[in-house]
Amino acid sequence: MTKINKSLAVLAIFAGTCAAPVAALNSFGQEIVGEDGKVVNSDAKAASSSTGGGFYDIVFGSGIVGMLLWFALFADGMLAIYFAIDCAILIKPEKLMPGKLIDKVQKAMSEGDIVAAMEACQSTPSAMSNILSSAFQHVEEGFDVMQEAVNAASDLEQEKLMQRLNWISVCSNLGPSLGLLGTVQGMILTFQALASGGAGDAAALANSIGQALWTTAGGLCVSIPSITVFYALRNNANRLILRMTAVTMEFLNGLRNVEVEPSAEEVPAEETAQA
Repeated sequence: MTKINKSLAVLAIFAGTCAAPVAALNSFGQEIVGEDGKVVNSDAKAASSSTGGGFYDIVFGSGIVGMLLWFALFADGMLAIYFAIDCAILIKPEKLMPGKLIDKVQKAMSEGDIVAAMEACQSTPSAMSNILSSAFQHVEEGFDVMQEAVNAASDLEQEKLMQRLNWISVCSNLGPSLGLLGTVQGMILTFQALASGGAGDAAALANSIGQALWTTAGGLCVSIPSITVFYALRNNANRLILRMTAVTMEFLNGLRNVEVEPSAEEVPAEETAQA
């Protein structure tokens, strides 16, 4: 029940972060109503509707540069969704630390069979198996060396996960940058209209400023959900890495005071060298 409640909470937060920017975008086109209940500037609205002031006209009426910016924003949003889904599938307890692997290793360690534990890690490749294998490979060198190997393997697995997660952060940072570039492009068009003697054409100036604001809002629509998902997945990944490290150290605590005897093949070789 706790996992279900956490999943529902994360889903609610993600839905809220996605809905808030969309609601803000929709509010840009709402009517302004005065105290008497009548719509203000209805003539301007009629003129805008006659010339086509919808989102389609804003995207395809912003020039070649504006269209390229909008396509870049759409591509950035699609990539953010792709990487978010990919990382959400990857960063799961059953993916990083399979219960089947933990049961096999726990059974092998209870019997004192390290070879069986290493075979279980090899048969079930995962982040947990990589951390365990790095510890078992240094059994003969002592507990301190195994602990250092576990910490190094944990840092390596964390870096692997962060390399995947960082692409979501890249998409979240690109969104506002592209929106700001669109804002600059819209303001350039506005000042060009003013310079060409278009100060009296309020509709043209409003259209240029509107295009600038729409690109900014589009960039924020990509950035806000992306950065929320990034931090949520990053915290989940760090929590799983710490959990895997703790489970590995619990397995190794049984080997703290164990002395490893030389194998049967090494004893005759040493005796022969002394003779």
